[in-house]
Amino acid sequence: MAPLYFRAIGSVPPFEIVAHRVLWSALFLAALIALLPFTGGFARVRSVLVQPKLLGLLAITALLTSSNWLVFIWAVDAERLLEASLGYFINPLVSVALGAIFLGERLRPLQAAAVAIAFAGVGWRVWQLGNLPWIALFLAGTFGLYGLLRKRAPIEAASGLFIETLLVAPLAIGWLAWLAYRGDLGFGGGAHTDWLLPLSGIITAVPLMLFAIGARRLPLATVGFLQYLAPSLNFIIAIWLFREPFDAAQFIGFLLIWAALAIYSADMLRASRSRGTASAGKPPAETPVRSDGR
Repeated sequence: MAPLYFRAIGSVPPFEIVAHRVLWSALFLAALIALLPFTGGFARVRSVLVQPKLLGLLAITALLTSSNWLVFIWAVDAERLLEASLGYFINPLVSVALGAIFLGERLRPLQAAAVAIAFAGVGWRVWQLGNLPWIALFLAGTFGLYGLLRKRAPIEAASGLFIETLLVAPLAIGWLAWLAYRGDLGFGGGAHTDWLLPLSGIITAVPLMLFAIGARRLPLATVGFLQYLAPSLNFIIAIWLFREPFDAAQFIGFLLIWAALAIYSADMLRASRSRGTASAGKPPAETPVRSDGR
């Protein structure tokens, strides 16, 4: 539902919205880390700040998420939400491809077929438009790379996101200060934006934290299906609320992407059930005998 929020603050330029999103997210996450015990508190944050390699990795992921936010907000403002939703539809398949390329993960036959069909869908869009759907590819690529790099970062979700926002906060503060100096700062210009802009921190942090918690508790197949909710809702909002044009050529491109996702989801579900059956068929592990006989 985030596009509705960004459309509501459409009078504020995308760069300023991203700057506010960074700063208010940092403040909101700092409060959560201080109040919620499962985050590990600021002790965990301090342990990361003394690890240069991990900090460098988080600096890269921070730039990836910030640029992803910027392009998505710009797409909403430019009435190109439909193309943005396409990016998040193909993101799971991009993640599969990145895992095969960089982590050496082997693709099952149905996964390889799904990736091939998705690329065919993108190819169809290129052939019809005469140029790359750069918004979709940028969003899918940056979020896919973000997931790949965060997979290598040994840090809890809230602490990691907090450090990421801290690392780009100087850029956000500098940009807002420059806008204020020029007299172009949207914040402070009216009660409407002054109340809505601080909500960007909650809109950013809460879904990411809930996703991280849910991913640890739910089966992978369930998480995979749930990931399609956001682009599906974006797709509906783009067509039915924002009235963006959607012709037959676009429908064919989306149809290929949806077919790829159906194949990918079916393969994930089958693999999940196979693992569950194999686990159920194993004899229970023997409890090791301790030295005191228990």
